[in-house]
Amino acid sequence: MSQFKVKVLSFEQIQQLPGSWEKSDLVNLLEAMDYDNPGEINDAELKEMCMMSLTDFEPEEAAKIVLDYTIAGRLTEGQIQNLSHEILTEKLWEEYPELHLHPDLFRSTQLLYEAYNGKFPRAEAVHFSVEITGDISIFNDNPKPPIVRILAAGMSDRSLIHRLFSDQIESERFEEANDIIWQLSEVSRNETSVTYDIVSSSYWLDEIKYADSYDAEAHADKFEDEEEK
Repeated sequence: MSQFKVKVLSFEQIQQLPGSWEKSDLVNLLEAMDYDNPGEINDAELKEMCMMSLTDFEPEEAAKIVLDYTIAGRLTEGQIQNLSHEILTEKLWEEYPELHLHPDLFRSTQLLYEAYNGKFPRAEAVHFSVEITGDISIFNDNPKPPIVRILAAGMSDRSLIHRLFSDQIESERFEEANDIIWQLSEVSRNETSVTYDIVSSSYWLDEIKYADSYDAEAHADKFEDEEEK
């Protein structure tokens, strides 16, 4: 178990995941809607044209088109069909049991929300930066589990992380951490501290906005080869 000092440097609520709808995504989505020559659309007008094209369909049909693009191959046709109805009223990026699908369910809902002026749930995520000081070698191989353990230390025992994952926080494996943190980038590093930029669901990590500075204990996950020694 290693000791750390933690400082939350910035925090904001966001409605769109960074890099979630690039030009290629929008062109591909327009092609899925049989739009002629979408690659010829001016970049500045591409997203607007994509959203206008979506509204030519009934909301459930538009949802099916978007979900077919974002999560095709990872669920069955029947499951995606069911989700195309559920996405109209449910926060699937929080409630769906397959955590690895949450970022794509989020970006699907966010685009549909914009296209249909609020007919779909409003998607909210968190974007923050955190400075962690201590034995930062703990982050070298599989950084997300120890980072989530450290973030959990800055949140109350009533937080969702503690209520759902108290065993994983204490144990040697926390595989769900890789899906709790949606985007992770290293901003800076020296011998004793590292600063990370993090994007996740408000559902998981919104409470970190109250943390400011605190002390934490954490450990890295054990890999199978280590467990066999």
